Amino acid sequence: MASSTLVVKLISIFFVLISFFTSRALSVAPDECSSESGGCINKSRALPLKIVAIACIVVTSMVGVGAPLVTRSIPALSPDRNLFAIVKSFAAGIILATGFMHVLPDSFDMLSSHCLPERPWRMFPFTGFVAMLSAVATLMVDSMATSLHSRKNNDEVSPKMEVGGGDRELAAANGGGGHCHGHHFQPIKEGIEGAQLLRYRVVAMVLEFGIIVHSVVIGLSLGASNNTCTIKPLVVALCFHQLFEGMGLGGCILQAEYKLLKKVVMAFFFSVTTPFGIAIGMAVSNTYRDNSPTALIAVGILNASSAGLLIYMALVNLLSVDFMGPKLQGSVKLQVKSFAAVLLGAGGMSVMAVWA
Repeated sequence: MASSTLVVKLISIFFVLISFFTSRALSVAPDECSSESGGCINKSRALPLKIVAIACIVVTSMVGVGAPLVTRSIPALSPDRNLFAIVKSFAAGIILATGFMHVLPDSFDMLSSHCLPERPWRMFPFTGFVAMLSAVATLMVDSMATSLHSRKNNDEVSPKMEVGGGDRELAAANGGGGHCHGHHFQPIKEGIEGAQLLRYRVVAMVLEFGIIVHSVVIGLSLGASNNTCTIKPLVVALCFHQLFEGMGLGGCILQAEYKLLKKVVMAFFFSVTTPFGIAIGMAVSNTYRDNSPTALIAVGILNASSAGLLIYMALVNLLSVDFMGPKLQGSVKLQVKSFAAVLLGAGGMSVMAVWA
């Protein structure tokens, strides 16, 4: 699948950029911008906390992303039930709040830091600009991937439709029109269902990429820090963050109806990206400074890009599609419940912004 290949290439490029920028994020700023300070800085005590963080985050991530996948056997949580729509709205609210309340503010803080030159970083709102470009780029990738695969599917369906039309005309000419039973319209139905399935798959892939970007960035910051006072609450917050965000991604993977191997691969990548970022941060903790100009610019731009992607995906491909779809439009009661779920998910993730 072309979209899968594209996402793999983007992830590979992203990891190369992370490796490049972390090697350059050295202490080249003024003293107050070069290193952590305070009584909580203790590298020997921070190391076991980071190891515990890796284990806890892996477990909670696997539970979060795996929960929707294993609940398919529960009839009440199948994708065609109302409860699934409510749970999906809750997860979409979490993803929306992640973009607005966690990733975007971090980017604003980094790209407007006093450790950066006033020109141009505090003269222009780079965070909003990059987030806007990211949302437009996500729309472009989303649209093009859907268009290419829709055209491919239409090319495969068209010959079947032509054969079906010829059989229907032949049956009518022989006076046997009553034997059609409408089964010649099945390719059209399959085409519509295939297009919807394609949308689910594109959404799952693009959403996974956006989550991977900001997960690695979060892990990098945690791994490079030796401040035990901030690591402890951050680990707890990240565990809850990964748990609920994994539920949102898992719901999208479930709707995409991938084969078992691809589900496992996507769940695995989600589960290990934050620990991978922590490991990178630990490896470069002697040279990496999260408040050096290079690190602030690189991580700030990555956060802004991730925020634009997550906000677009939550509003356009998750919430808008569901709330404007036939299921929720046909039931005001279900709409109210889903709106409450969105607010609950977004509110809970917003409260967690106090710690992470």
